[in-house]
Amino acid sequence: MRVREHILRMSTDGGCFTGASLSCVDLLVYLYSRFLNVTPETVADPSRDYLLLSKGHDVPALYSVFAELGFIDSTRLANHLSVDDDIYWHPNRNVRGVEFHSGSLGHLLSVGIGLAYDIKRTHGSNRVVVILGDGELNEGSVWEAMLVARALRLDNLIAIIDRNAFQANMRTEELIPLEPIAAKVDAFGWSVSSVDGHNFEALENTFGAWKPIADSPQMVIAATQRGRGVPSITDRSDRWFCNFTADEVEALIGELHGSAPATLKSETLIVR
Repeated sequence: MRVREHILRMSTDGGCFTGASLSCVDLLVYLYSRFLNVTPETVADPSRDYLLLSKGHDVPALYSVFAELGFIDSTRLANHLSVDDDIYWHPNRNVRGVEFHSGSLGHLLSVGIGLAYDIKRTHGSNRVVVILGDGELNEGSVWEAMLVARALRLDNLIAIIDRNAFQANMRTEELIPLEPIAAKVDAFGWSVSSVDGHNFEALENTFGAWKPIADSPQMVIAATQRGRGVPSITDRSDRWFCNFTADEVEALIGELHGSAPATLKSETLIVR
């Protein structure tokens, strides 16, 4: 709940990609608190696990998780978009815990392959996790990287698709249909599974017993909702980037805690 509050508070004074951040936040909370072998004290340890947020516009969720887990001081979140800090619209390696810059979609699966391959060559036990957006699958570089990952037999590589079914302000299946994603990934030689990306018990069943599958990278398709937790902006194509007034933010936080739906006048960025 507190992580979602942080995201909403960053959705003013310039705004952020609120809807997308709320779709992947449960994944990030679970991975950093239960799965990944990395802590604020081990962010520079060569044996740590790596997480790369390829859909970098979701970084308010990542910053907020870092604030709650002690990677960064939570007071820094108030500096979002300030020239006095590095808390910005996309991941910045100047922020403790961020492994790689991202923002331009389609690149970080390739970066993850480089990390995973180096770990294999040096006989490390680290795992590399890359979170992709579903709309990001329209980038050909993602599929090229998938071919390479299978060719290199990177069984220490896990990719997760945040399947919220939106790309910017359109549904993915209305723009460039992606389904059947699982069958396509399987055809590229990856091991594929699906999970409810908001259900911690389901996430534990998927990741808690994770084991490498010999020579095969793994893809997890996580079913999520844009704007999850805040009914006024859930599953709305026009609430991918939000710049709310301070009063609207407080109303949405109230809604997060069960109050009546907020009255929103602020418009979102529309792209056609």
